[in-house]
Amino acid sequence: MNFAGTKDYIAAQDLQIAVNAAVRLERPLLVKGEPGTGKTVLAIEVAKALGAPLIEWHIKSTTKAQQGLYEYDAVARLRDGQLGEERAKDVRNYIKRGKLWDAFTSDQRPVLLIDEIDKADIEFPNDLLQELDRMEFFVYETSETVEARQRPIVIITSNNEKELPDAFLRRCFFHYIKFPDPDMMTEIVEVHFPGVKKRLVTEALKVFYEVREVPGLKKKPSTSELLDWLKLLLAEDMPEETLRERDPRKAIPPLHGALLKNEQDVHMFERLAFLARREGR
Repeated sequence: MNFAGTKDYIAAQDLQIAVNAAVRLERPLLVKGEPGTGKTVLAIEVAKALGAPLIEWHIKSTTKAQQGLYEYDAVARLRDGQLGEERAKDVRNYIKRGKLWDAFTSDQRPVLLIDEIDKADIEFPNDLLQELDRMEFFVYETSETVEARQRPIVIITSNNEKELPDAFLRRCFFHYIKFPDPDMMTEIVEVHFPGVKKRLVTEALKVFYEVREVPGLKKKPSTSELLDWLKLLLAEDMPEETLRERDPRKAIPPLHGALLKNEQDVHMFERLAFLARREGR
């Protein structure tokens, strides 16, 4: 069960090693990195590569750890009991299984994605420590223990919005996905746009990395934004000469709306162009 990337996902050597190490150690793989570096897609592609079912738990700011185990709808049961419903006699009719329950009882060893864990309350990771360690939890309403039939491959992503507890980090295998260098980015582009003009890609990547290196940029464009931009360039049949042009008075790149996602960054590029025009008088 070795992961080496897929035809749709270029995985760097260190990422492949991290995934395989976490699988062998039977530890959750905690993946951090810039938004848009493929953290969430990693779990999808690992499941695809290993032929395993994928169970996705996307975390929100309001998500509680208990929801990953199960939820008991006591209000619905009380209402049904008052109406004389037969189903109210069995508490199991009011227990909704969570993603961990689904992963623990899966017939085939699944990949469990816990996506953007840092969005939740600071206590969220600690509340899952025992369940992820022991691979079991207790259902108080039915007095039963749910045990994992086989330990799922757990992939946890974080955008580093808040620090995670040390006790939680100790139980994970950690990997930081570095932003792809131009050579790897060229491979990624080739996967998404097979046979695309190499000169256009070369010039587009030069502009893309120059944009990322501009000091004070509030949000650097990511891989997904580069792919969107390239798609537009191809649709518009943009000549590479337009991208090759290094006129400082046109500092903002063509079709920049795919790369720059807030007005502060757009205004900064417009100001750079304005200053360049004024100095060139």
